[in-house]
Amino acid sequence: MRTHYCGHLNVSQLDQTVTLCGWAHRRRDHGGVIFIDLRDREGIAQIVCDPDRPEMFEIAESVRNEFVLKITGKVRRRPAGTENKNMGSGEIEVLCHGIEVLNASVTPPFQLDDDNLSETVRLTHRVVDLRRPQMQHNMMLRYKTTRAFRRFLDAAGFVDIETPMLTKSTPEGARDYLVPSRVHPGEFFALPQSPQLFKQMLMVAGFDRYYQIVKCFRDEDLRADRQPEFTQIDIETSFMSEEQIMMLMEELIRTVFKEVLDTELPTPFPRISHAEAMARYGSDKPDLRVTLELTDVTDAVRDVAFKVFSGPATSGGRVAALRVPGGASISRGEIDEYTKFVGIYGARGLAYIKVNDVTQLNEAGLQSPIVKNLNETALKAIVERTGAVNGDIIFFGADKTKVVNDALGALRSKIGHEKSHLSCETWAPVWVLDFPMFEYDEEAKRWTACHHPFTSPKDEHINLLKTDPGRCLAKAYDLALNGWEIGGGSVRIHKEEVQSQVFRALNINDEEAQLKFGFLLDALQYGAPPHGGLAFGLDRIVTMMTGAESIRDVIAFPKTQRAQCLLTQAPSAVDEKQLRELHIRLRQQQAQTTVEVVKE
Repeated sequence: MRTHYCGHLNVSQLDQTVTLCGWAHRRRDHGGVIFIDLRDREGIAQIVCDPDRPEMFEIAESVRNEFVLKITGKVRRRPAGTENKNMGSGEIEVLCHGIEVLNASVTPPFQLDDDNLSETVRLTHRVVDLRRPQMQHNMMLRYKTTRAFRRFLDAAGFVDIETPMLTKSTPEGARDYLVPSRVHPGEFFALPQSPQLFKQMLMVAGFDRYYQIVKCFRDEDLRADRQPEFTQIDIETSFMSEEQIMMLMEELIRTVFKEVLDTELPTPFPRISHAEAMARYGSDKPDLRVTLELTDVTDAVRDVAFKVFSGPATSGGRVAALRVPGGASISRGEIDEYTKFVGIYGARGLAYIKVNDVTQLNEAGLQSPIVKNLNETALKAIVERTGAVNGDIIFFGADKTKVVNDALGALRSKIGHEKSHLSCETWAPVWVLDFPMFEYDEEAKRWTACHHPFTSPKDEHINLLKTDPGRCLAKAYDLALNGWEIGGGSVRIHKEEVQSQVFRALNINDEEAQLKFGFLLDALQYGAPPHGGLAFGLDRIVTMMTGAESIRDVIAFPKTQRAQCLLTQAPSAVDEKQLRELHIRLRQQQAQTTVEVVKE
């Protein structure tokens, strides 16, 4: 029906007759001449309707916003001084010879150029929201990004293989979405949290290099950067070392950013250990654009009279300091707001010292309610270790190590961006390595896997699986960019005896391991090759590339933070017939609906 996209028109089509199809973005009547901005996915073209063609002009007068039109006309230059350099077609316009209304539209729920829309309105009318130029741009950039990933992986010999959406529930990590089986009453499929087990079996099957751009599902409480269903670029390969996998994936990300954004990422990406990342930045996905760092002062305050510091310092916690250059000018009101902010992460307060005169390590030179409770030795150590000078402020975190890292790590990023303590880098990737294999669950009183139970320990740490699991490091690696984790992976366990030791460290007995992971364990017996991989979060990467405020702005039909689709009103009730077929009965108990499986 069309000869060109609107956004593709330019001076190279001068004097050509073209046919365009699209939506009426805007209609303007200028004293007898009607201008229509016709929009399609590639951009906008200005259509000029003169009254010397009465039949055509009458139709043009009836056009309203979002009418679907087919227009035929001749391309000509715009009059001098009326060009629009912000549009690809801004030097030309189309003199309309014929216009056809392919479909009318009711009045849209909002104007497409309205920047003050609530997210509820946008998601309820998502079809119209997706017409907005910014959303069109986001979706097209997402497509270009997936295309770039595919091109690189295809060229590198990776094979795109699909894995099942209906699979076995293996409750490790986040909660599964369950799907009841009609054919097998009382039994359930699970939607995959990732294709982890299947991609390992594909390596055993000999496919060598696999990838998939795939939906994953997690029934968890949502945050701003989380969705119940999300897209990851899943990659697995055999016969490559940890170092080789990282180098290839680094080349992949560098190539994608160059192709999509024409941006050169630094070469090579910096690398830090997990321990160093937590010590210096309080985060395993640090934003290296922020120049502020944490300083450990736990040993320096172990003997002070201030119990807020000495308590954690003598009971296995952490006391850390965050120096903000020039921060002595931060007002008390701002400090109070920062105190509320760290409270989100479990911190019970935010101690600080303003450095007025670094030569006087007392209340004369240091401004803070806590100075009187710290001896000169401790104050000297704090000033020297942080490198504080006159005009600085030092914030402190003192609590369990996790609370301190979470609170000060978040505060570091917040102050860094608010007060412009930033490097000149636009993009700051970093590999985080040497993750712990396990973390101790105080509630369950047992070790749990930091990544998943199939992550390989460092070769030199295998013996620690029996004697000291807490010191065991994994062949795991995460890639962070500007404070977001965009990818993570590991070398997998391919030997049965090592896998058995890991299960024992996790307090998973043979029967439980067979019940949960038997199909994988059986497959690993048939000559499993050394293998490993990585998964990139496509939604997060595209969010960063577009500069969007939320991953919901780069997903065509996202869920809200309450895991609802406002467009389709899902989740929703189903009729009794469907429930009977699934052998499910709903019971109302104290205003709460519960589900029971009926075995007939």
